[in-house]
Amino acid sequence: MFADRAKIYVRSGKGGDGHVSFRREKYVPSGGPDGGDGGNGGSVFLEVDEGLNTLSEYRHIRKYHAGDGQNGGTRNCRGKSGNDLVLKVPAGTVVKEAESGKVIVDMSGDNKRFLLLAGGRGGCGNQHYATSTMQAPKYAQPGQPARELTLSLELKVIADVGLVGFPNVGKSTLLTKVSNARPQIANYHFTTLNPHLGVVDLPDADGFVMADIPGLIEGASEGVGLGFEFLRHIERTRVIIHIVDAAGTEGRDPVEDVHTINKELEQYNSSMAKLPQVIAANKVDMIFTEDGETDPVERLKKEFEPKGILVYPISAISGKGIRELLYHVRHMLDEINEKPVIFEPEFFPEFMFQISDEPYTVTYDEKACEFVVEGPRIEKMLGYTNLESEKGFMFFQNFLKINGILEQLEAQGIKEGDTVRMYGLSFDYYK
Repeated sequence: MFADRAKIYVRSGKGGDGHVSFRREKYVPSGGPDGGDGGNGGSVFLEVDEGLNTLSEYRHIRKYHAGDGQNGGTRNCRGKSGNDLVLKVPAGTVVKEAESGKVIVDMSGDNKRFLLLAGGRGGCGNQHYATSTMQAPKYAQPGQPARELTLSLELKVIADVGLVGFPNVGKSTLLTKVSNARPQIANYHFTTLNPHLGVVDLPDADGFVMADIPGLIEGASEGVGLGFEFLRHIERTRVIIHIVDAAGTEGRDPVEDVHTINKELEQYNSSMAKLPQVIAANKVDMIFTEDGETDPVERLKKEFEPKGILVYPISAISGKGIRELLYHVRHMLDEINEKPVIFEPEFFPEFMFQISDEPYTVTYDEKACEFVVEGPRIEKMLGYTNLESEKGFMFFQNFLKINGILEQLEAQGIKEGDTVRMYGLSFDYYK
């Protein structure tokens, strides 16, 4: 079974504790403190491995943790830092916080390596706490605790063009014909159990990446068959090639096939049904019409070309019509000129461990005509957030929403353009 989803638990390393000790040497009766610092805990990284195309490793091993930092020692010896943990994933993996389902990172595009959880810092030894009035401190700093998350991993294939259609209509055969991909081909339902990617090279034109999405059936959007397992892989594509068996070799009507699959796409994700499409009427070399019977390719053209969906008669076996189809798809991609979908982060692990549950208040200062938000929780948040960075400001906005601050401001009648003050910082409110 193709593994495109997994749920795992990850933990960074705990920082080592600082050590309490004093110099004990001959002729040095009152040696000072020499307790060493604890080592830093290992961090957890995500890294794209171009050689991977499934998440199968994470279906067998569910718990991962980085190394803990060692405690400090005597004679100013620092503890050894814990080993970092690097989790390798295929390109296109979307990482979510399991409980909320919010996106942490999409390992696509420029996201080749991502710091997921920082290890705990090691604690300072008692040597750091000596002062003129406290020359023999008997305490040291403990290491910071480990951080942990439960993750949901989803692989969403990255391709410019997605091939969709019922089983056995010729998707794998077409992909083999036009690219370097070599999927298994056989005549039974759900032959293709995992999406295959192939690079299509065109003379005198830019190539593109094509994905063979496994055969769909009616009810796929409701989880029937393997529907949920594979529909997600179409989400990133920019153009859909809808392949139908124009000859009806399995007794299905090609026009109804197109309507059925489009209905499944719309029910799963309405935006996918709006993607640009082209219909590849395959197996035209097997069409045999009787006198007075309408050619199925003409029926497809009559039904869909008035809607802006062109129909190309092809034979994936002989290669007939494929060149024209591919150059039309390249033209469609050039007109779209949009990058594949990359899911924006909604959950920020680096901040979640620093937010306290301390109180805050939301009041209105009538004299200054400003809304005032203050309290220990707000003060701490502002203390460790860099509002000048894009990521920091995103966290700031998310913090206000999650903690109910925006809701309280609206309950007190705030309007667009009103000013909100937080510990000397003023912001204009816009919904």
